[in-house]
Amino acid sequence: MTHILVAEDERDIRELIAFTLRFAGYEVTTVSNGEEAVQVAAQLHPSLILMDVRMPRMDGYQACQALKADPVLKDIPVVFLSAKGQESEIQAGLAAGATDYLLKPFAPDELTRRVRELLEKRPPTMGT
Repeated sequence: MTHILVAEDERDIRELIAFTLRFAGYEVTTVSNGEEAVQVAAQLHPSLILMDVRMPRMDGYQACQALKADPVLKDIPVVFLSAKGQESEIQAGLAAGATDYLLKPFAPDELTRRVRELLEKRPPTMGT
């Protein structure tokens, strides 16, 4: 089963994303900050990571840079979720190593469509 890691500090948003993705048939693990995202990704090796930009303890950019610096985790696609849609924010996310940038608020069907597209583009690897 395809495993997705969701890093989002706002509980309601985190639960909505997890519910939406589980309903679409994905296995989902959630964490509430960037530091946990890096630790859990190292344990789970998820197929995809959805990550908020603004989080406590380690923001999304820092967490993404840490993931991309790890040879074992660097190929896992990271999608930033953010209400900040300025071009500079998007460029900073892509510069940190993100594969995509999804603006909040988003419709559940848009989220599942984008996740499916990203996973279909990704070559199959062990553990996915």
